[in-house]
Amino acid sequence: MKKVCVFIANGLEECEALITVDILRRAGIQVTTASIHDTKNILSSHQISFTADALLSELNPEEFDMFFLPGGLGGTANLSASPLVNSILLSYSDRDDKLLSAICAAPSVLGGLGFLKGRKATCYPGWEEKLSGAQHTGADVEEDGHIITGKGMGVTIPFALKLVERLISKAKADEIRRQIQYPYEV
Repeated sequence: MKKVCVFIANGLEECEALITVDILRRAGIQVTTASIHDTKNILSSHQISFTADALLSELNPEEFDMFFLPGGLGGTANLSASPLVNSILLSYSDRDDKLLSAICAAPSVLGGLGFLKGRKATCYPGWEEKLSGAQHTGADVEEDGHIITGKGMGVTIPFALKLVERLISKAKADEIRRQIQYPYEV
């Protein structure tokens, strides 16, 4: 069974995080929401409280097939400022067996670490310069090698379906798309 670790930070865009978690779990992927803080209690950018599954500091990153960074202005700032998040990402920056994914403003975290140089990527409009050397495509969802980026909250469903496709198969992504009555091919 594939495993995904979702880096959860205060100020995150809750829809980007939770819709993605929902779709991945529907596909049978084991998802762990991991608080980057010293508490599992999280407050989103729209003041919605929820509880993460675990503390990131207590997990073994080697157990996961993918790391996912949801956006949101405050959440992205917290992710970028986290030594633990940066350390984990740097450990897997060039390993094709570990997928890295980010949506909205969060691709800037990958850009800030130099992961997007020479790669195609997308992000929330206005954040393009923070992709540091990426070829910004403006696409809703972009994948280049082991890195998958999404534009923003409005494309969370096709973004999450792309993650299912990469982790399992296009057939599984299409099955989930039909189950949730998402009308567009991805």
